[in-house]
Amino acid sequence: MSYFIDGAAPEAERRQATAAPARTTPEQLRQQLDADMQASGGASPTPPGVPGAIGSTMFDLPGSEDNSVTVLLAQDKINLAPSQMLVRIHSRDGRRYLGIVAAGPFAEPDSLRGDSHMLVTVATRGGEYLPPFHGRAQLAILGEELKDGTLVPPRLRPLPNSPIVPLSDAEAAVVLRTEGDIRLGLVVGHENLVVNVPSQKKSVLPRHLAILGTTGSGKSTTVARLIQQAQAAGMAVIVLDVEGEYTHLHEPTDHDDMVLALKERGLEPTALPPDRTRLYHLAGRETINPQHPHVQAFSLQFARLSPYAAMEILGLSDSEAQQVRFLKAYDIAKDVMRDLDIFPQKNVTAQQRAEQERIVLELDEFERGYPRLTLSFLIDIASACLAKADRAGRDGKKNKTEEPPTEEFKPFNSILTTPEGKRALTIRLNATDMPGNVISWKALLGKLWRLQRLRVFYNEQDGVKPMSYTDLLKPGQVSILDLSDSGASELNNLVIADILRGVQDAQDHAYQAYEKTKDQKLEATLPRVLIVIEEAHEFLSAERIDKLKILFEQVARIAKRGRKRYLGLAFVTQLPAHLPRQVLGLVNSFILHKLTDPHVLDGLKRTVSGIDPALWNRVAGLAPGQAIVSFPHMTRPLLVAIDPTPGKLRLAE
Repeated sequence: MSYFIDGAAPEAERRQATAAPARTTPEQLRQQLDADMQASGGASPTPPGVPGAIGSTMFDLPGSEDNSVTVLLAQDKINLAPSQMLVRIHSRDGRRYLGIVAAGPFAEPDSLRGDSHMLVTVATRGGEYLPPFHGRAQLAILGEELKDGTLVPPRLRPLPNSPIVPLSDAEAAVVLRTEGDIRLGLVVGHENLVVNVPSQKKSVLPRHLAILGTTGSGKSTTVARLIQQAQAAGMAVIVLDVEGEYTHLHEPTDHDDMVLALKERGLEPTALPPDRTRLYHLAGRETINPQHPHVQAFSLQFARLSPYAAMEILGLSDSEAQQVRFLKAYDIAKDVMRDLDIFPQKNVTAQQRAEQERIVLELDEFERGYPRLTLSFLIDIASACLAKADRAGRDGKKNKTEEPPTEEFKPFNSILTTPEGKRALTIRLNATDMPGNVISWKALLGKLWRLQRLRVFYNEQDGVKPMSYTDLLKPGQVSILDLSDSGASELNNLVIADILRGVQDAQDHAYQAYEKTKDQKLEATLPRVLIVIEEAHEFLSAERIDKLKILFEQVARIAKRGRKRYLGLAFVTQLPAHLPRQVLGLVNSFILHKLTDPHVLDGLKRTVSGIDPALWNRVAGLAPGQAIVSFPHMTRPLLVAIDPTPGKLRLAE
């Protein structure tokens, strides 16, 4: 077998070899290479005074980059510097730097190119020759380490041939700031370096989280793990579960692969405490787990829905005529409610009356609706408006009568059938300039009835009470809202908007109590809330935001105000491309599972800062359960093997 030795001989011998390739045995070639190494000074000894060194920095090349340095490792030290290993660089000028293995280590032959003709020929012809080799890794410089251990931005670069020493897991945890009471998993490349998230830092979870990844990448396991750990940390967790995946978390996992993976990490299958877990489902809808020990139906409050958000949900955005009639009926309904002492009330104490008047005066209808207004009451008012417009159209003039035309108007709310109700309604109908066009009124009523037929809004006949939002804010409680039987994404949007608004109001009251005293002990008792929004692309897609601008503005306000009130949102989706930039702009923490769409990755690269190109290159090939984790409290994003969930997932494969 003939070999062409590229780069292992002087120029004269190279030309001779080109003319007539030498025939040598592998043993002769090995001896020749060893002789060349000895002639060059032999193997580099460990620098004096630096015990535990595993390699040294290399000279810079024309392609070198700032905050990055190449290190060389001896053959027997390559496995001591896996990806994401933290090292301390003892520069020969006396400075110390901290770095992390961002790429590599790669094995390279000592005196040959890795793609030399000789090595290629040996490998492809079945030869057995392994030349001496070394490791090469690329370090990202985290900073310069001062004598007191403080890490500061580097002003200079480590000198060439400076030794590097790996940090222990305990030292690395301090440098990477992976402390916290919510455990996520282990850093890939370390055996015992755990990544945690602090639940009590206002600068972390309340600044919102996005969990992104393709189907089957491990998002549900990550979410279930996050729920379990957040509950153990004393947070109030609210899960908007559109698929019913998390309805069995009060049971320990029985999935064989999950149990085995837990055992490998020294963990045991455990369940959420059943007495601290609540399962909610919409009125008129079923839950996927009726055997749950704490199941409760709930209805929505139409009064919490902003009239402008209601018009978006009803699809009135494209019809100015229907918008005008909706707002007209809404205003009349408010006046009639005042006249009938529904709200504000007269038969209450002076203090209560003053408080109700204050609420009406300060009401922002872009954020919420009129207190105690029901959908059925609004339908009755709109029906009365239709009857009046219809009578006026037939008579050819505005019809002012002492009572509304009862043959066309038959209200569902009994209070409107009383003499007081009829009188109040007649006065308010006659006191306004009623828009005509019966067709527009009928179209509006059709949409209102379509909303009513969902049977999710509170009414006295059904008896299903609205959600008590303060119940959701109990520390250490997990509230799972099973929306798997909703049957329509529009209904899910309605529920999510209602829950977000209600929880925000309840949290605001708790925070205002703290602000009045500024008592630090009282701040410690504030509920720390985490709201998990599954399938977030269905609720906050770019297409929907164009049609539901008011609804999105409400969510944006909740997100911004929640940052200061321990109210954090976690957006979970396998279609991050459908999330608009406005939503991602609200997020400061990311857990990125496998993503393969290059357009999605390009967009995330412009949004998520601090991730090395080497880590971005690995996103498309991440194994299930692996994720790039980026939180504000961490020194840098890390590739993490997420812990398996100890609780039971309904759709686990």
